[in-house]
Amino acid sequence: MTFSIAMAGKGGTGKTTMAGLLIRFLVETGRKPVLAVDADANSNLNEVLGLEIFETLGNAREEMKKHVSVGMTKDVFMEMKLQQAVAEGDGFDLIVMGRPEGPGCYCAANTLLSEYLDKLMNNYPYMVIDNEAGMEHMSRLTTNNVDVLLVVSDPTKRGLEAAKRIRDLAEELKLNIKKAYLLVNRVQDKVEYTSDAYETATGMTLLGTIPEDEVIREYDQKGIPTIKIPKDSKVWNYASKAFERMFEGG
Repeated sequence: MTFSIAMAGKGGTGKTTMAGLLIRFLVETGRKPVLAVDADANSNLNEVLGLEIFETLGNAREEMKKHVSVGMTKDVFMEMKLQQAVAEGDGFDLIVMGRPEGPGCYCAANTLLSEYLDKLMNNYPYMVIDNEAGMEHMSRLTTNNVDVLLVVSDPTKRGLEAAKRIRDLAEELKLNIKKAYLLVNRVQDKVEYTSDAYETATGMTLLGTIPEDEVIREYDQKGIPTIKIPKDSKVWNYASKAFERMFEGG
């Protein structure tokens, strides 16, 4: 049975960076192999993970419409393209949804993602889904049927309000989410909120707070995959402890 973790949060909170560090944590603690899914229209999880992408599900769908010929069914074609779309990492694999096939239209690629994820999941004990910023993915039920919804926020009032809206929408849509946690990223030395205040503001259990760390900005500027940040960095120290709390108690 695959243990699935879906990332959510407003843009600019470092959600994709946290997804990459979570994948590293799972691998390094023996919770592998991990299936990483980039379900963000602005796909860049591969850059965080240091992988090159040659195929996406969005591209596969477009090719299917243009090139499927007599003698090859759509299912056979998509099965072939799915195998090509899996990028292999060290202890994890990555699959990317890809770009929309038209202005404002992402539904068909999203349907493909859900359909073919089911075929992949049996091969992985853990799965991390990096969703697009905001709440649109939730209204399309991409984040349905997951063990953990991990909402990443910054320590601002606007960020916490966005996190609460994500939680409220999950309840409104009656999504099958077993647990929802809050992860507050980019916290400055000056403490603006207590743990209780974070939980009261969002209605979620606080998994942890991650301090602002110059090493992340440095790696981003140099184009170094942030999954490779040193183990003695502040962000890795705090993030790994936060992720471990997700599994405490079973």
